[in-house]
Amino acid sequence: MIALRPILSVLGFLYAALATAMLVPAMVDVASKNADWQAFVFSAFLTCLAGTLLALAMRGTLSRGLNMRQTFVLTVMAWVTLPAFGSLPFLWLGIGYADAMFEAVSGFTTTGATVLEGLDSLPPGLLVWRSMLQWMGGAGIAIMAVVLLPFLRVGGMQLFQTEVADRTEKIVARSVQHIRLIAGCYLLLTFACALAYAAAGMETFDAVNHAMTTVATGGFSTRDASFAAFADMPAVVWTSIVFMILGALPFVLIVQALRGRPLQLWSDPQVRAFLLFMAVVTLGLTVHLGGTQDLVFHEAFRKAAFTVVSITSTTGFVLTDYQAWGSAVAGLVLMLCFVGGCTGSTCGSIKIFRYQVFFGTVRSHLRKMVRPNRVTPEYFGRTRLTPELSFSVLSFLIVYIGAVGAVTLALSVFDLGAMTSFSAAASAIGNIGPGLGQVAGPAGSYAAVPDGAKWVLSVAMLLGRLELLTVLVLLDRDFWAN
Repeated sequence: MIALRPILSVLGFLYAALATAMLVPAMVDVASKNADWQAFVFSAFLTCLAGTLLALAMRGTLSRGLNMRQTFVLTVMAWVTLPAFGSLPFLWLGIGYADAMFEAVSGFTTTGATVLEGLDSLPPGLLVWRSMLQWMGGAGIAIMAVVLLPFLRVGGMQLFQTEVADRTEKIVARSVQHIRLIAGCYLLLTFACALAYAAAGMETFDAVNHAMTTVATGGFSTRDASFAAFADMPAVVWTSIVFMILGALPFVLIVQALRGRPLQLWSDPQVRAFLLFMAVVTLGLTVHLGGTQDLVFHEAFRKAAFTVVSITSTTGFVLTDYQAWGSAVAGLVLMLCFVGGCTGSTCGSIKIFRYQVFFGTVRSHLRKMVRPNRVTPEYFGRTRLTPELSFSVLSFLIVYIGAVGAVTLALSVFDLGAMTSFSAAASAIGNIGPGLGQVAGPAGSYAAVPDGAKWVLSVAMLLGRLELLTVLVLLDRDFWAN
């Protein structure tokens, strides 16, 4: 059996850190003379109490660190339990538990789907807390993608394993170094984004909140209309586009670029594919909008670029109701939900590198059919694609499509309609936010969704954020054997 005491010890420290974060929106409410600060103080007390009791009860159990199986369990338990504590302020303010948990899960997983309405008039502390949930979740995602998933070998992530030494102390030291680099880059991008938003004309409060959710590629907004509230401010829109792209790039490579090696970004095959893909789709959509929506070029280009970048990066900001552009654009948006950005970033969905590995594997197979005796290896950058790596990626793709289908069937039980169910499932598992239809669409709200469907979507968001296989491996009986 797996020793759970070290896992619970780490969780205790995470809960204490979350409790400390709850004091920030409390201070915001105090400064604005809003009585809702009590909700955050009470929630912080309960969360800190749980964390302190766990840490004290399990003290001394981390002396040997965590093995691979314990890391799997810790990753899943953290992503499941942290949103539960993060939902406490919502519960204190009278929001139902299904809604509170949905909002917290959507925040931590950086999905951006919301059940809250009247955002323009909500207490400032609550808006800050929503933004902080996504910002903290984004940081956790970026660290998990660089430090944990490559060693857990989930869905081809071993391709990005940065430490091949088998000595634990070397791996830990390298991981700590990467965490520091990612955290520094994350903070710098957030600060720069907030300054850029403010310089472009956003009010300070909006700028800070949107900076947190932009860099995290989360999509929560302080406005009901999302970025449509800033549609008449082109500088704000372009600022968002730039930082959504940066949030979808590998943070380790951004650090190298900031250190004077900008070509490191372009030399990465997934970065090139990601940027070129968005450029081609944006140009195509621009031409389509110019011909069908009677828009001048610069307006069509701005709206096309924002929509493509927002969905592909899995941010989920909405500038306009893209469903009004016709069924062809709706189909394009649905397709973009299955793309995603680069690994090592905060984005969700399938991610571009898996498509590169998939098409490389298919190309290699086709060449072998033509010339069976010829060895034609495929490469991702300088890394040769091994059968194990290809199988890992193909397994992930199959499980991902199967999960979308299963969630679609589960949602259809609640009479949401075929298109709404499918797009909501794709959006939830891809951690995107908006989808298609009256409920899941850019002009809709998940508030009208039945509670049962909200629970299904909450589970789907967690599964997508944990890369599916990380959770499914826990269902294997051999995983728990000695």
